[in-house]
Amino acid sequence: MPAYLVAEVEWHNPEVQKEYNSKLKPTLEKYHARTLAVGAPEVLEGDWNPRRVVLIEFPSMEALQSWYRSTEYSPLISLRQSAARTNIVAVSG
Repeated sequence: MPAYLVAEVEWHNPEVQKEYNSKLKPTLEKYHARTLAVGAPEVLEGDWNPRRVVLIEFPSMEALQSWYRSTEYSPLISLRQSAARTNIVAVSG
């Protein structure tokens, strides 16, 4: 069953964002993940009003968790956290 990573990301440093994005893609490819959506969402109901949402599909929750805890992605977590405010959840599909 596929799993999805949903992230609300508010970048504060465009240079770090560019570096992060360039390094992110190879880590996703290794875990057979694909980015489904990136952008400003349209709020239909409720109080959640994120500026930017990212939706990434993984083949399974195991693949998602392995990627998130991988040696390839681990340094990117610190990089992202140094330059962005994020909320991230994982959900099985």
